[in-house]
Amino acid sequence: MKEFVAACVQIAITPNDVQANVDKGGIWLKRAVEEYDAELVVFPETVTTGYEPGLQAEDLWDLVDEAPGHITLEIQAAAKELGVYVVWPSYRRGEVRGEVYNSAILIGPNGEIVGIYDKTHPAPWERRDGGGWVEVGQRADVFKTDLGDIGMIICYDGDFPELSRLLAVKGAEIIIRASALQRSFDIWYITNAARAYDNHVYVVASNLVGPDASDNYGFGHSMIVNPIAWRLAQARGTEEIIAAKLDPDPMRYITWGSKSLQTFDHLEDRNLELYEQILEEARSRFEPGKRFPRE
Repeated sequence: MKEFVAACVQIAITPNDVQANVDKGGIWLKRAVEEYDAELVVFPETVTTGYEPGLQAEDLWDLVDEAPGHITLEIQAAAKELGVYVVWPSYRRGEVRGEVYNSAILIGPNGEIVGIYDKTHPAPWERRDGGGWVEVGQRADVFKTDLGDIGMIICYDGDFPELSRLLAVKGAEIIIRASALQRSFDIWYITNAARAYDNHVYVVASNLVGPDASDNYGFGHSMIVNPIAWRLAQARGTEEIIAAKLDPDPMRYITWGSKSLQTFDHLEDRNLELYEQILEEARSRFEPGKRFPRE
């Protein structure tokens, strides 16, 4: 990867008003480039509508669009004009009415879509087979760009070490985590830092701030974490932009400010034979307060 500036745009949305949110996104995208010299700009999860839309899957399908489509075209044009990579997360239509995906859309500086990631771990209430409105994604790709190799995850995906590890094994240098997380700051920080340190990758985590249509409230605190788990930037609980310069040689020393050489490599040092049983089905030995049965 090369040295470049990554930015998180942390904004509040107008619930279920796609055009208003696209317009606002374009304004903040321009700010991130002009004020922070960002070459990669990451927006929060479901930035075109808000996270919990309060709609049936069929009605949400009607509200959004395919990608490319009206959920992306203005942002694609802005990315081309500004010459910047953009991660633009949105619900998007599948092939049939009612088939909706929670997606992160990577747009290149030529305005074209580089790749799309569909959330592979929707929250239990979010999943269509649990009574929600979203289909489960089945791919986790790494996209080669001029900046570096980029993988994407969305919110609850970050709770699953296996997913980020898969992206790292596939060559990711940067993992984008677009989120509308509403749990504690501790969970947010720990999972971001752990996924960065587990896999020796940068984690660029943009979190929504403000309410959605169901009065869930995103608390912001977007952050950028380096491969040795140091926070390079962190937002507050308000609308703002954060940015950091990503160093292409971040593993030279064992910790920030030290001259002690790094000797660990969490990919090379794995004991692969030990992990054969990791794909077996399992449940926590402790019972959650509520389970969402799957159809």
